[in-house]
Amino acid sequence: MGRWFFFSMVLGVVCWVCEVGSVGGIGANWGTQTSNPLPPSTVVQMLRDNGFQKVKLFDAEDGTLSALKNSGIEVMVGIPNDMLASLASDMKSAENWVSKNVSGYVSDGVNIRYIAVGNEPFLTTYNGSFLQTTLPALQNIQGALIKAGLSSQVKVTVPLNADVYESPDGKPSSGDFRDDIRQLMLNIVKFLSDNGGPFTVNIYPFISLYDDPNFPVDYAFFQGTSSPVVDGNATYNNMFDANHDTLIAALQKNGFGNLPVIIGEIGWPTDGDINANLQYAQRFNQGFMDHISTGQGTPLRPGPIDAYLFSLIDEDKKSIQPGNFERHWGIFTYDGIPKYQLNLRTTNNGALVRAKNVKYLNKQWCVLKPSVSLDDPNLAPSVSYACANGDCTSLGYKTSCSDLDVRGNISYAFNSYYQINDQQDAACNFQGLATITNKDPSTTTCRFGIMIDNESAASLSLAQFRHYDPVFRFGFYVFFPLLLAWL
Repeated sequence: MGRWFFFSMVLGVVCWVCEVGSVGGIGANWGTQTSNPLPPSTVVQMLRDNGFQKVKLFDAEDGTLSALKNSGIEVMVGIPNDMLASLASDMKSAENWVSKNVSGYVSDGVNIRYIAVGNEPFLTTYNGSFLQTTLPALQNIQGALIKAGLSSQVKVTVPLNADVYESPDGKPSSGDFRDDIRQLMLNIVKFLSDNGGPFTVNIYPFISLYDDPNFPVDYAFFQGTSSPVVDGNATYNNMFDANHDTLIAALQKNGFGNLPVIIGEIGWPTDGDINANLQYAQRFNQGFMDHISTGQGTPLRPGPIDAYLFSLIDEDKKSIQPGNFERHWGIFTYDGIPKYQLNLRTTNNGALVRAKNVKYLNKQWCVLKPSVSLDDPNLAPSVSYACANGDCTSLGYKTSCSDLDVRGNISYAFNSYYQINDQQDAACNFQGLATITNKDPSTTTCRFGIMIDNESAASLSLAQFRHYDPVFRFGFYVFFPLLLAWL
C-alpha cells in the first residue's frame, strides 16, 4: 500500500476548482491550445453562465485577458516556464512583464488576483532545467508588483506538481519535501509566506491509476474504499485527502502549517485511455464537488478548500507525450457542449450551461471513398499524415471511437485533418482517397466534429503529401497497422 500511495503523489496532470457553501468560489483552468478556439468573449460568458468565480490562465494572452474585463471573475494569470530564465536574470524584464500583463489590465477592470510563476517547473522529467530560475523569477515578479503598487492586491505563487513532496511510508503524517529539492522548496515556501502568497499544488488521482495497474480504483474516487490508509487517528478513504495532507504535513514539519493552499488543478479526462471515460469523469468530478461542498476540509487542514477544475474545455493541440488523454480534460467539448451531468451548485437547475451563439463551419465531413481498397499503398501514409497533423486521440482500445471499423477509423482521421484546416477542399484529397459528404458519419459514442467558424483560428498549412516528415514516416509503420488491428 505504501508503494502505490507514494507513487500517487509523484505525478500530475489536472485542473479544476470548487466552492460551494463555505468553499471560497468555484474556478476552472482555461487552456487555449486549440486549433479552432471559441471566441474569448464566448468563453467568458460561459464561465459566468455556469457560476465560475475564478479562472486560471496559463499565459497572458491579450484576447483572453481583454474578454475578462469587468466580468467580476478572479484571474490567476500564468507565466510559461520558458520565460523564467529571462525574468530571473533581469529585473527590468520582470517590471516590463508586470506593466504589460498586469498593471494595464487591472486598470481596465480585469480582476487579477494571482500570478502563477511557471507551471510545475520541478517535474523530474524536466531534469532540473528550472531549478535555478524559478525562485529568482518569483522574487523579481514580486519586486515588480511592489514597484507597481499592486503587491497588496496581486499575489505570487508557483503551481507545483504533487511530486515535490513525498511520504516514505505512505502515510500523510510522514510527508516532507523531496530530498533533492528540499532546501529550494523551503526557500520558496518561506518567500510565499513572507509575501502573502499561497502554495499552489496540482493533484491527479487519474495519473496514479494510469501509471500503476495495482492502484486501487475506488481509492481514486470519493465514495469510499476497501483499502483505506490509516494514519494514527485519521482514516483516508480517498487519494485526494491523503495527498493533500501529505503536503500539509510537509508544511507543518517545516514551520509553515498555516500557509494557504490552493488546488491549482484537479479533474479527470474523458477519452484517450481505458480509464478516461465519461462515467469515471462524472464520478470523480461530482464526487469532488460533493466532498468539498461540506466545507469540512481534510483531517490535517479542516475548513474550505480552494480549487480550480482542470479543465474547462478540451484542447486538441496539447502535447500527447504524457498520453492521448491529455487533449480530453474538459468538462466541456471544444465547442462548449457539456460532456456529462455535473452539479457545480451554482445554477438554478444544477446543470452545466453550454456555450451560446457558437458558429460552425458547414455541415460536411471528409471520409474515405467507399471505392478505395484497404490494400491501397497510399492509404497508410495518408492516414499517418492526417493523424500527425490532426487529432486521432479518440481512436484506440476502449476510447469513444472504439466502435468504428477500419474504414471508420480512417474516415475519422481524414475528417480531423479536414476540419482543423477549416474545411479547405485541398485538405480532403489525400491523393484521391477521400471525399466530402453531407451525411454525418458519427456513431452513438464517436463524434465526427465540425470545427468552429472562427476567422482568427490559425489553420495548418497543407503540405505536399510526397514530402513526408519523420512523424509522417513513423506513422506509416506504426499507426496504420494499429488501425488494421482494431478491425
